Amino acid sequence: MPVSGREVSLAIQKTLATATARSCGYGTAPTASSTPTGATIPYSVLYPLGVTTSGPPYGDGDADARVLVQVTSVASTAEQVEWMADKVRTALLARLSGAYVNTIAITGYVVIDRELDKEEGMSVSGGVYSYVQRYVLTVTTLGS
Repeated sequence: MPVSGREVSLAIQKTLATATARSCGYGTAPTASSTPTGATIPYSVLYPLGVTTSGPPYGDGDADARVLVQVTSVASTAEQVEWMADKVRTALLARLSGAYVNTIAITGYVVIDRELDKEEGMSVSGGVYSYVQRYVLTVTTLGS
């Protein structure tokens, strides 16, 4: 069964909101009703960038897909946006005794690897600071 990019994105969004304790939008800024902090700055926005299902990356025979996402942190100061980017990086990559600290739970799938693909860093426009990071998740279906 092919990996659902939408399901992976929703799971990442939930993990980011929980682990950072800040709202995460899906393709757009969070709304006032988004949990846990609504549209209050700082927050992050998740942008799905595609799913590659043509074969296992890096020779991993268990992998079904390579999922690429961008997470943009948004804040009102340079220090605040860097703080938020640090929280996002920690949420997705932190490990304890070799295991990821924050689970990305997706029904029917398992995330078997995560990595920071590219860190574009900070920019400012109209007094709003943003910090762009791209992540790759390697996902397999349960029972593969």
